[in-house]
Amino acid sequence: MQLDLALFQTASAPQPRVHTVTEVTRRLRELIEHGMGEVWVEGEVSNLRRQSSGHQYFTLKDDSCQLHCVLFSGTAASLDRVPLADGQRVQVLGLISVYEPRGQYQMIVRLVQARGAGTLQAKFEALKRKLAAEGLFEPARKRPLPRSPRRLGLVTSPTGAAIRDFLKVLHRRQPGIEILIYPVRVQGRGASLEIARAIREFGDRSRGRLPPVDVIVVTRGGGSIEDLWEFNEEIVARAIAKSPVPVLSAIGHEIDFTIADFVADLRAPTPSAAAEILAADRLEVLARLRQHLTRLRSACTGRLELLRARLEVSRRSALFREPGRRLLELLQTLDRRSDAMNRSVVLRLERERNRFDRLASRLLANAPAKAIGDRGIRCQLLAERLRETTRREIAARQARLDRAVGVLHALNPQAILTRGYTITMDVGGRPYTSSQTVVEGALLRTRFHDGEVESVTAKR
Repeated sequence: MQLDLALFQTASAPQPRVHTVTEVTRRLRELIEHGMGEVWVEGEVSNLRRQSSGHQYFTLKDDSCQLHCVLFSGTAASLDRVPLADGQRVQVLGLISVYEPRGQYQMIVRLVQARGAGTLQAKFEALKRKLAAEGLFEPARKRPLPRSPRRLGLVTSPTGAAIRDFLKVLHRRQPGIEILIYPVRVQGRGASLEIARAIREFGDRSRGRLPPVDVIVVTRGGGSIEDLWEFNEEIVARAIAKSPVPVLSAIGHEIDFTIADFVADLRAPTPSAAAEILAADRLEVLARLRQHLTRLRSACTGRLELLRARLEVSRRSALFREPGRRLLELLQTLDRRSDAMNRSVVLRLERERNRFDRLASRLLANAPAKAIGDRGIRCQLLAERLRETTRREIAARQARLDRAVGVLHALNPQAILTRGYTITMDVGGRPYTSSQTVVEGALLRTRFHDGEVESVTAKR
């Protein structure tokens, strides 16, 4: 690690630049982080503090030095198997940085493992937890393998023992299966890229570079965790998860497990077991074929017996015994039904004709011209009756009027006046009916039949 000497200029330099504490601290943090990056450190845990937030602070020390460490709660899953405790000897993976508020360098821990667990095993567990959290190991997303695959895509080394064991068992059990081998390296740096590319090309049917396969088999022989490590790489796991074709993994021995085994649709403990899963034994196939043949023979025999019985019944029927007589009977039946149909048609026509005649008579009886004539005569009679009734009503009313006029004339006061009578009234026109009501000096009005005379009453 190199320090930028421009930060520490001597006092003799002209016009030195004065830095703030923050600038110096941040520059040191950048130099340390970029200079060292992530490192593995082994030491003894001391001064462990667990905060309510879930963060853990501790010191990692050896015989002569110590290193402040912090494990944030977001990475606490790394302690599922290795809980921290004071005095514990652990190996931690993290980034060396600087805690700026205190100007103290520290290690931000990302992974913790017990001493001697090994870096590869820790990486294996970390990737396993990550992919499990994404649901790549869920049984619900895994697909069943086809019952009788016709073509297999084999991703393996063409020179390894796994391919020989696989092909030997496959050809012994079912030699008719077609196999496409995609040769790849199965260990060593960069082998995971080849394995992932082979899986993708077997599943990519749009390009048509390879014939379509029913199952992809990823296999290799046994070995150490270092030998099998390329099947623990994330790129291989994601290629298997995204494959549109079911993937069968057969990696290592029965006790060996890789990330590819957890993601694959099915895991076989060995390459030979994978061949047994994919290829049914010929003896088993022949036995099943014999069973199907027996069932088919029984079904055909039963069907033939049924048809034979039907044929016998038909052969014994009158149609086959006396076809001429049967034909004559049918012709006679046809004539009888033809006559019946003709009679039915004649009767139907006769009924319709009678019905037509009745409707015509009704129509003639209710013809509009006749109805109009009858209505005209009736109107004339009604008009004559109306005139006669009107004349009688007028005469009766005239007689009543004449009688009323005679009565009015007889009761008319004017007529009485013409006979010499008079009517005496006061100024208001009210008649006097008694002499006792007339006072002395009152103005009187006397009406004659031809006029009125006014007078004044004298003393009595």
